[in-house]
Amino acid sequence: MSALVLAFVVAAVVCALAGVRRIVGHRVSLSAAARVEETARRHGRQRRLVMPGARRSRAAKRHRAAADAEIPQLLDLLAAGSSAGLAAPLALRRAADGLTGPLADEVRVTVRAVDLGARWRDELDALTDRLDLPDLRRTVSALTRTETLGASLAQATAELAASVRQARRAATMERARTAPVKMLFPLVFLVLPAFLLLTVVPVLLTTVRSIG
Repeated sequence: MSALVLAFVVAAVVCALAGVRRIVGHRVSLSAAARVEETARRHGRQRRLVMPGARRSRAAKRHRAAADAEIPQLLDLLAAGSSAGLAAPLALRRAADGLTGPLADEVRVTVRAVDLGARWRDELDALTDRLDLPDLRRTVSALTRTETLGASLAQATAELAASVRQARRAATMERARTAPVKMLFPLVFLVLPAFLLLTVVPVLLTTVRSIG
């Protein structure tokens, strides 16, 4: 009788251990699945965070490029305003009214801040820091230098405009000289094989058939 009871107790313990093992294994698998799901969710959030940042970076580059293209026109307008007798801040205000792109918006932000009581030079430094364009930095240096030394803003901006245009013209010619080298790869590996395939191969096939 005692042996039967002992066997019953052992069987009950074994069944209980098996149940506990199944429950623990199920919980472990659930926790592992939860970790996998959480990792996937976190990765998805990271991708959502990265993609808008990349788009903002591309938009910022386009914004800077468009602003950089307006700098020669800004210099011309500054020279015209200074020739008409306007001081540097007022000439910059009139130049902003004559521009229509991103640079005009940035200059208007600077002028508006000055109207609200900000320091002229601090706002010009903030403008150059926002856009980080070398030619714009040279323009701001010319503005502050002529205001400090009392030199002619018209002459300084006219000379700077000519220098900027000459440098950009040289850069454009340099890119034009390197264009044939960049076109060599698609010409040799794409256009030339297609030309041979369309012209030489049919002639060879016709020749082989006529000989046969």
